[in-house]
Amino acid sequence: MRDTQSREAASRSRRLRCKGVRNAVAAFVALVACAASLVGCTSTTQVVSADKPGTYTVEASATGGRMAWARAHEEALTQAHDYCERRGMQSSVTKETVSGVQMLSAHASSVNFECHPKF
Repeated sequence: MRDTQSREAASRSRRLRCKGVRNAVAAFVALVACAASLVGCTSTTQVVSADKPGTYTVEASATGGRMAWARAHEEALTQAHDYCERRGMQSSVTKETVSGVQMLSAHASSVNFECHPKF
């Protein structure tokens, strides 16, 4: 009789531990999904020639969270830097326009830049 009660208690204890692990895994998955939705995504346009010779424009946009404008800004600057770097030059931003600074809206950054020789 005592053996049966002991086994039942051990079995109940294992079920509770498994349930706790499943709840913890479900909470972790929910947390990761929530964090991913806040990160959002960023996209950029191709670098194109602007109206002034030797000047180029690239635009980036980002969604999700309060810092989307910073991701759009950083992505536009990175694209400008990479464009000039591929030509053995360095970028110099001449103008930047930022839009959409409210939370949960699309944020955008438009950068005009020039490529100059490295010194």
